[in-house]
Amino acid sequence: MKLSTIRLQNFRNIAEASLEFGRGRVFFVGANGQGKTNLLEAIGYVSALRAFRPGDNRALIRDGAGEAGIGYVLEHERTGRSEVIVRIRLRGKEATLDGEPVRRLADYLGRFPTVLFSSGDIQLIRGAPAGRRRFLDLHLAGCEPGYLEALQKYHRALEHRNRLLKEGGAGSALKAFEREMAPAAVRLIAARRQAMEKLGGLVEAFHGRISDGAETGTVAYRPDVEADSAEAFLALLAKNKMRDVQVGSTQRGPHRDDFAFRLGGKDAAIFASEGQQRALVLALRFGQLRDVRERSGVAPLVLADDVLGELDPVRRERFWAALEDDVQLFATGTTLPGNAGEGQWQVFRVEAGVFREA
Repeated sequence: MKLSTIRLQNFRNIAEASLEFGRGRVFFVGANGQGKTNLLEAIGYVSALRAFRPGDNRALIRDGAGEAGIGYVLEHERTGRSEVIVRIRLRGKEATLDGEPVRRLADYLGRFPTVLFSSGDIQLIRGAPAGRRRFLDLHLAGCEPGYLEALQKYHRALEHRNRLLKEGGAGSALKAFEREMAPAAVRLIAARRQAMEKLGGLVEAFHGRISDGAETGTVAYRPDVEADSAEAFLALLAKNKMRDVQVGSTQRGPHRDDFAFRLGGKDAAIFASEGQQRALVLALRFGQLRDVRERSGVAPLVLADDVLGELDPVRRERFWAALEDDVQLFATGTTLPGNAGEGQWQVFRVEAGVFREA
């Protein structure tokens, strides 16, 4: 897949911009705070109609404007030329695909995949389990049919169950929500397990290419519960009900799942250096890129937000070697990459939300 044109209006600090891309590698260069990441975020918005940084719609709309707009023209492996238009308002958003309204996110997800390499990815190792679950849920929502629906059903029922637990957990309503949770929970656990097994192998392979190969790096799924049937999950809820009532919330289930990064068989969050941790998260993103492509048959757009400058020269060369030649890459940085003068990059200089092709 290739992005040939993007147009923006009142998106973050970008009043108006229209950019056309003619090469496979595009670099946005400028000082910090000028709008490089904002443009990258706008490109990534096409994937799931959401920003990759936290915040509500107000943060996406330029100060003083009532709404923001983004238009995309993409060349797609399966559908040919596609046009997506998104309007973001304070109280919601709307999108059209080739002139037709996008009515259900589940029908749209996965059509235009993107993979983000970010300096903040190191928090996938250092941060809380919620961040790792979010990574896995976003990945599977875009490439596993039915996953988003199961995730939404589980969390809706979980919210209702928790509310009833705070009220004492009595009555038939609690069991009704548990029966809704159970099949969704089993679906989530099975999908996550299968995905992490595949990602574990991909991470190991890519880590060997990025690092010096002295130690094996991988990821491993850590489910909070084991349940291969709805009946087994319901039995687990019944077993833990007394404690759940005492604390007023559901203490066990896939909403507490996690996965671990391992280096040489040890927990990378504890034993790996910063350089080793960065190599591991790079390997995870490369694994995600390969998994999405194999599942969908579509080459995702690759977004690299200020990560190239953080890599030492050896790892930077290994990054290029691991990146497939036919994927379109959009990267940002405060200085140009070392090979920018060789004609490999289409370069845009960024200042105060204005983009000028160099």
